[in-house]
Amino acid sequence: MRGVLWLMALFGVAVASALFAVGNPGTVTLFWPPYRVDLSLNLALLVLLLSFAVLHLALRGFAAFASIPAQARRWRTQHRERLVHASLVDALLHLVAGRFLRSRKAAEHALTLQLSPEADEDSARSTARLQAMLHLVAAESAHALQDRPVRDAHFQQASEVLRSPDVASTQEGLFLRAARWALDDHDAGEAMQWLDRLPQGAARRTVALRLRFRIARRQGKTALALETVRLLVKHRAVAKASGLSLLRALALELISASKLPTQITQAWSTLDASERAMPDVALSAARHWLALGGDATQSRAWLLPVWEQMVDKPSDLTPAQRLALVRTLESGFAQQNGTPDAAWLARIEAAQMSDPRDALLQYLAGVMCARLGLWGKAQHLLRQSVAVTADLELKRDAQRALDALAQRSE
Repeated sequence: MRGVLWLMALFGVAVASALFAVGNPGTVTLFWPPYRVDLSLNLALLVLLLSFAVLHLALRGFAAFASIPAQARRWRTQHRERLVHASLVDALLHLVAGRFLRSRKAAEHALTLQLSPEADEDSARSTARLQAMLHLVAAESAHALQDRPVRDAHFQQASEVLRSPDVASTQEGLFLRAARWALDDHDAGEAMQWLDRLPQGAARRTVALRLRFRIARRQGKTALALETVRLLVKHRAVAKASGLSLLRALALELISASKLPTQITQAWSTLDASERAMPDVALSAARHWLALGGDATQSRAWLLPVWEQMVDKPSDLTPAQRLALVRTLESGFAQQNGTPDAAWLARIEAAQMSDPRDALLQYLAGVMCARLGLWGKAQHLLRQSVAVTADLELKRDAQRALDALAQRSE
């Protein structure tokens, strides 16, 4: 449709021009004493149009002739840039293929072409980044070849190229590479210093968090490693199952490293609610707390979520975890002033009544009744536990309790 409209407009202009030229009686007279030249208006307009076209073509030709040196310089620059980019691609391909010596040679060959920044600001920034990338690839290849002097030299040159504020953001990649190299050189302190130089946003990226976790484990900083794994799980940088396993292992390590009750309390306060609800973590904290002479009331407060989980969903806890829970509660009851309060009495009794054939609950209720002086009920529950349980250690302890009750009754 647009082409038809253009064609109709062209025909209209042609018709108007023909009508104007045929019926135009105008004359143009030029005086050049003692001469006089008379021209028709149509001829005068045609001469002016041809003169403009000739002058325009002449100026275009002169401009093209004058731009030949600039075009030659531009062609040489573009040719050099193509060679540099081709060498960079070769260096990257050799690097990922494990041909590190060829990769370094390709990067160094590209650097010998000496790309000079243009006057344009964007071109200068692009050239600086390209040179920094070439130095970084050469340094990475030298690191793989364990050539530390060459690696450090290229890294220093890349840092100098990126010292300009316009390309300062590109330094984040250099800092991450330097941190990984320092970690490979078994210098965790220097690696952490490089990570600390990253901006806040870059420090929370997945690659930075993974490096921080490795450094924290290398330095034995369990709290820092735990915090880093939390961020990795939050960013979905690790599988959910693996992340929970790491969190559980680090939380257990943090608690087991405590040497005083105050340290256990401090370690417990640093854990998240989801970590405190993990059965293994709560059990470890309670056992360690009791072993260091802590109050049994506090240990039972830590074990309450695990107890509720065992009562509501028994399948969520393994047999070993259920046994450890009962043993830990028993240890708390055995302490001086460790008699359970009314709330725990009600919990244990309700759990045992809801599942009267559970050997663990029978044993725990029997021990509790024995401490309260309910000898007959304690004997009944302990005998049922001995008859039902398959755990030899639990059966032995229940039989010992029965023997102690029998001696007391005599």
